[in-house]
Amino acid sequence: MDDVRATSAWVATHSSHVLVDSSGIEKVVDTIESIPKVDWDFEGIHYFDNGPLTVQYLFVLDALNFCFWPDKDLSYDHLASGLKAALQNDKSAFDADRLQKYTGPQLRELLKWPRPLPLEDERVRLLHEVGFELERSFEGKASNIVESCGKSAVKLVAAITRHFPGFRDHSLYKGHQVFLYKRAQILAADLWGAFRGKGYGEFNDIGSITIMADYIVPAVLRQLGVLKYSSTLANIIDANNEIGSGSEEEVELRACSIYAVEKMRELISQKSGKQVLSVELDLWLWSFGIQFPSLPHHRTLSIYY
Repeated sequence: MDDVRATSAWVATHSSHVLVDSSGIEKVVDTIESIPKVDWDFEGIHYFDNGPLTVQYLFVLDALNFCFWPDKDLSYDHLASGLKAALQNDKSAFDADRLQKYTGPQLRELLKWPRPLPLEDERVRLLHEVGFELERSFEGKASNIVESCGKSAVKLVAAITRHFPGFRDHSLYKGHQVFLYKRAQILAADLWGAFRGKGYGEFNDIGSITIMADYIVPAVLRQLGVLKYSSTLANIIDANNEIGSGSEEEVELRACSIYAVEKMRELISQKSGKQVLSVELDLWLWSFGIQFPSLPHHRTLSIYY
């Protein structure tokens, strides 16, 4: 994940629209006695059977984990719980051969959603991609990818982005390639959280994972005074206007969030004398954000988050 950290830092130091406020970071860290341990499935919405089927579920979940905001009634919870119910009803629902055949209406039926999903065609395309490559290279099982990575989250993210183009979350910014890898990293984090760092979730380098740059975390960091926006960008976000995928503003919002939380993590570690994981900070910030759904967030149509 060195590329994610290094390129996000480059964006933060060359940013035109988003400022990482060092004093804001210090103020937030000063108020933190310790990072609250947020249970991975604190809402009880995920499938878990402690085996390979959970890995398959999480892989499908994170392949589809993006862009809920265009439908005001749709959220991540609907996706996670809908896929859970589908799998409980039919243990073969996520077999690789079946993933390659789903249509938009069938995906809606799987999730019990009454109308077309945001970016539905892309969601179906990504399901097909996942099913095809799982069958071609991993005997149809996502657990085989995890087992091939030797308890390394970094190797898992590399394998996912190498084999599955839909997970290649990167952008061009002022002539520089920027790597963000939200959904590939969140798969490693979900495995670690679901299996509590054991079995399929045992990674010796889980500390290498950064936060997952989405649209909730920047909104929380802005609320906390860690991120400051230009007046133009603030007006766009506060008016619920759309920001283009791959635009300078969008890349800065995501990359500066990663950079800011890395600085928070370093400062908390120095203050407490204990290692703090970015994945723990991410879950804490995300759980904070979903408690305040009215927080204005940027709106971008993207398959990456």
